Amino acid sequence: MLVLAVLLSSFGWSFGNALTAANQQSVPLKAVEWIRGHGGAQFLRVAEDVWYTWHQPPKGGLPPKGAILDTKTHVSGVSGTGANSQVPKNVKPFVSPALPGEGVWQPEGRTTNGVHGLYVTTMRPDPVHTSLVAGLAWMNPKLLSFTLFAGGQEPGGGGWPNMGPINSTQAKSLVAAFNSGFRMHGAMGGYYSNGRTAYPLVKGQASFVIYSNGTANVVKWGGSQALTPNVVSVRQNLSLILDNGKITPGVYSPNYAQWGATVGNSVLVWRSGVGVTSTGAIIYAAGPGLSVATLAKILQRAGAVRAMEMDINTTWVNYFYFNPPTNNGPATPANGSKLVYDMMRPPQRYFEGTARDFIGVFARKTAIG
Repeated sequence: MLVLAVLLSSFGWSFGNALTAANQQSVPLKAVEWIRGHGGAQFLRVAEDVWYTWHQPPKGGLPPKGAILDTKTHVSGVSGTGANSQVPKNVKPFVSPALPGEGVWQPEGRTTNGVHGLYVTTMRPDPVHTSLVAGLAWMNPKLLSFTLFAGGQEPGGGGWPNMGPINSTQAKSLVAAFNSGFRMHGAMGGYYSNGRTAYPLVKGQASFVIYSNGTANVVKWGGSQALTPNVVSVRQNLSLILDNGKITPGVYSPNYAQWGATVGNSVLVWRSGVGVTSTGAIIYAAGPGLSVATLAKILQRAGAVRAMEMDINTTWVNYFYFNPPTNNGPATPANGSKLVYDMMRPPQRYFEGTARDFIGVFARKTAIG
């Protein structure tokens, strides 16, 4: 009985602290994360699989009004001239006939030298689930810079040079922010930033790499990409879903654990991914009801030649962009927008304490050549 009392006391202290932790997570989510971190990951995989199997996205229908970005009401950008002002080609929709605005890039966010570095669009992800909407963001690294922010729990430890939440100084140049990958114990990869290794980098794994000049890339770690002096941050997550412009065979693997708790990729959930084009632009994609294959196809159609899955499930998949009243004004939750209308978390997520790491996107003072 004494041993049992000690065990119950230890459980109560640990579980109670988790439920009362000062962060944005709901109490049920805090409970789930505690279970996941205390040996219950396999149980949660089964539970999530059952839930999503019985709650499949609807087939057919149309998105609600306003879900597809309206080209008539969104801001008009300055196209500019030269390589730094490249504008992406519109994305061919998967559904025919297309809805107005589907796959049409819209400039958003503050500018550099009067030129937009961010373009966003929305489109239906496949011809079957025609009421769903996925979002895409195209980011020009010559006009934008990228920063990996540590969260309160991921990757763990304190003292990171860039750690959430976004502060008032950073907000003055913030253009967008989006989720990183899985929790590190499930990412099957490493985490390196500013000369510090939280988890060892794994050869062959998909990696979002940020360099000292603020540019970024999506690569398979090892070979041509190593930990050279110009590498500032590396966030690994699983393996590539696109390589050399082609969908990798592992995307169709029946090993559901490889992609985050879905059996044979037949269970459709919120997913996000990030890729790089042949010209070096970074593309983010996210939406509900996506398999890994669907996510890869969206990124491929948007022009990515290499891509990786980032995170899954409604709580963690989010991308916010900001349109302050003046170009030099601070980004705030009030001038933030969700990339996809039904993303769960609000734009203030990264302005408050967050348990997970994330990527911040900032306007450069001057474009790089």
